[in-house]
Amino acid sequence: MNIVIENNPSSRRLSDLGVISWPKWSCQPGKYALVFEERETCYLVKGKVKVYPKGSSEFVEFGAGDLVTIPKGLSCTWDVSLFIDKHYKFDPPTSP
Repeated sequence: MNIVIENNPSSRRLSDLGVISWPKWSCQPGKYALVFEERETCYLVKGKVKVYPKGSSEFVEFGAGDLVTIPKGLSCTWDVSLFIDKHYKFDPPTSP
């Protein structure tokens, strides 16, 4: 699945990445089918989620305070147990 989770990164690391200037996204608890067309890096301010890759019963769980990198091309279901509030950025698209 190759989701990379960095638990509780330092405020310096977040500042160096410019996380505070990234757009924000939020969602209520529930299940969401998502496809990541580009690699996403996100920082969860609030919430908790289990991510299930399409066709798998295995999951990765992360939540508030985690810096997460989600690979390009991942089709998955987000099972959100606590309201999500996150900063995010996508890598620029690559030319074919």
